[in-house]
Amino acid sequence: MKTINYNNKKITPSKVVCIGRNYVEHIKELDNETPDSMVIFNKPNSAVTDKLNYFYEDTRYEAEICFLIIDNKIDGIGFGLDLTHAFIQNKMKQKGLPWERAKSFDGSAVFSEFVKFDGNLEDIKLQLFINDALIQEATYDLMIYKPNTMIDEIKTFMSFENGDIVMSGTPKGVGTYNKGDKFEGKIYHNDKLLIINSWIV
Repeated sequence: MKTINYNNKKITPSKVVCIGRNYVEHIKELDNETPDSMVIFNKPNSAVTDKLNYFYEDTRYEAEICFLIIDNKIDGIGFGLDLTHAFIQNKMKQKGLPWERAKSFDGSAVFSEFVKFDGNLEDIKLQLFINDALIQEATYDLMIYKPNTMIDEIKTFMSFENGDIVMSGTPKGVGTYNKGDKFEGKIYHNDKLLIINSWIV
């Protein structure tokens, strides 16, 4: 079973619950329709990794603020990359088919370490730098569905196990990447840097 690091301990998520289309500008950049309800899909434990691998030239990165769930509530925070095989996803969407082949493959949920968080969720911010250029930035205010709303909605039909992760959606700025690219993800609470993690593809 795949694990993540949380406060210097190994935690095994049973699943990763992902929120799609949660930022207006990201919906626009991919020319998607704005959903009338929360878009939710899962990645299995086998998708979890701390390495950023190259798959295909159409593989897209999506940086996300991620929440670790303990006792049915947010207990920790981390930085994540939701990797997507864009060509496969577009093909599946055109036919109205599920996204698992495009979203849930092994190594498609890339995570930093997680740290305990009990601060004000309204003050969190994400930044993704690729090759030292700021590419994506996300804040609480830009989310269509806020973190606690996500948790409440997911619990209406699916149970959380301790250690499960919620990926809260990605802001504008997604794209493909190449071997050798340098990724650096940061999570802030106000001006305090909570997490910084670097990957070389």
